[in-house]
Amino acid sequence: MQILTTLTQYDTRMFLWCVNSRHQSVLAKTAKQVSRSGDGYLQILIPVGLALIAGEAGQHLLLATLLAFAIELPLYWVLKNSFQRRRPPEAIPSFSSVITASDKFSFPSGHTAAAVMLATLVYLSFGLVALPLMIWAAMVGASRVILGVHFPTDILAGATLGATLAYASFSIVVI
Repeated sequence: MQILTTLTQYDTRMFLWCVNSRHQSVLAKTAKQVSRSGDGYLQILIPVGLALIAGEAGQHLLLATLLAFAIELPLYWVLKNSFQRRRPPEAIPSFSSVITASDKFSFPSGHTAAAVMLATLVYLSFGLVALPLMIWAAMVGASRVILGVHFPTDILAGATLGATLAYASFSIVVI
């Protein structure tokens, strides 16, 4: 388990580097807004909107999104409750996050998983038109670290989960 200990120590150092920026107060204001945008509304509005205006590609996107979320939500819950990784405020003495997280555990990041899943599905459906969504998804992940509710590896795990489920669900729907 030495490798896990080393990884946790590195992750904590990276986290503290991110949250101890001299620009933290300015970043936190922006991060709050970006984080809120990842609460799930776009994951509904964008696929529904594109299903209505983009023909068959939009309908495939909507179906793939529904399938991906049907798998992601229970899988995310099982992973969080299996790993039970404490969030930074509970894991690091004297650290306080900017916001209060909606659940107890941090691994993987659900906000990041959902944002990356949406961006990847739009990319698979419409190509580089999804570039703004991909930038947004990266910003959602970064905002969760800046706000102090996730470690960097929580974000990597969430992004991996989201991208993997996007590819899997898209391949099922489009075939």
